[in-house]
Amino acid sequence: MDDVLNQVWEVVTLVVAIAVVIGVAVVGLVRGRSGRSRSLSATAPAATTVIERPRADDGGDKADEGSVGTLPAIQPPNAPPEADVLPDIEEPLAPAVERPESARGRLARLRARLARSNTAIGNALLGLLSRGDLDEAAWEEVEDTLIGADLGVEATTELVARLRTKVKVDGSGATDEATVRGWLRADLLELVDPSMDRRIASSRVGDRPAVILVVGVNGTGKTTTVGKLARVLVAEDRDVVLGAADTFRAAAADQLETWGARVGVPTIRSDRDGADPAAVAFDAVTAGAEMEADVVIIDTAGRLHNKVGLMDELGKVKRVIEKKSPIDEVLLVLDATTGQNGLRQAEVFSEAVTVTGIVLTKLDGTAKGGIVVAVQRKLGVPVKLIGLGEGPDDLAPFDAEAFVDAIVG
Repeated sequence: MDDVLNQVWEVVTLVVAIAVVIGVAVVGLVRGRSGRSRSLSATAPAATTVIERPRADDGGDKADEGSVGTLPAIQPPNAPPEADVLPDIEEPLAPAVERPESARGRLARLRARLARSNTAIGNALLGLLSRGDLDEAAWEEVEDTLIGADLGVEATTELVARLRTKVKVDGSGATDEATVRGWLRADLLELVDPSMDRRIASSRVGDRPAVILVVGVNGTGKTTTVGKLARVLVAEDRDVVLGAADTFRAAAADQLETWGARVGVPTIRSDRDGADPAAVAFDAVTAGAEMEADVVIIDTAGRLHNKVGLMDELGKVKRVIEKKSPIDEVLLVLDATTGQNGLRQAEVFSEAVTVTGIVLTKLDGTAKGGIVVAVQRKLGVPVKLIGLGEGPDDLAPFDAEAFVDAIVG
């Protein structure tokens, strides 16, 4: 009996021992997994949460300008410093290419501005001519008004002679304003000459692009005019290439490239300041031909019209371009406020290059509209473009009838 009891106790003891061993092993395994889990949590990088700015059409409040685009999530204990967390980086969006306003549409908008700037001429002339019984002092006042508007002595003398004849033939003493306005409009329109060809050479000629050379003195807005002209032509669905041949002014190429980029137009430039402008112009024409562009516009360095060396350099640019392609258009940019000095500039530039058209800038805010007549008579070439403001689309094709209507009201 004792032997049986001893055997039972031995079995019980063995079972208990085995159970204890198994229990210890299980506890150790659980603890090991828990420790490894905590270790992984401590070393894993924290995630980032992207916070989108509310859109206006979502009805959300407008985000502050300084709000943060990404914020780190809450980190677990023993996490690495925040500097080790790399937030999402958004790629910058390429600037959108602008679609310029049509040249046909902008003239109507600019006409009102031109009318405001020239009202003084029309009002003064209408007031003088419609009061009747004009004596010599009154006619001298008419002449002074026209000369003050930069019409020029020759054109002024011609216009006053015509008006004198009409007043004499009318013979009514006091003439109504509508009649005087009709006289003035007809005579001014004849002086401005609407029959002149004011088209810009901007279409391919055979298998090559048209080439436009833009010249003028510093300060007339020449480089800006080239950029605005590119916008005019892009609005007319022309493929344009710009040439930054003003290599003497450090910012000129950058300025022109910025203008071109806004409307998707490439700019050919040198990689260094002071490069040979003729070489840059040649490269631009070559690139335009390779790209099968419609037109290449070359910006040249501003030149003092009384410096012979600078004008000779302009002649060199012209000759080098013509080794690659004929020049179809030479546009002279003049500041409308310079009056007779501008006419002298026009004369000298026309001796160095064959000017085919005039661009009058800064015609806004001034009653100097007579410069249109004066410069056309001096050079025998038409005013083709006018600048009436600082906006990118404030350059418009010149329209003789709209210009005269703006003066006489």
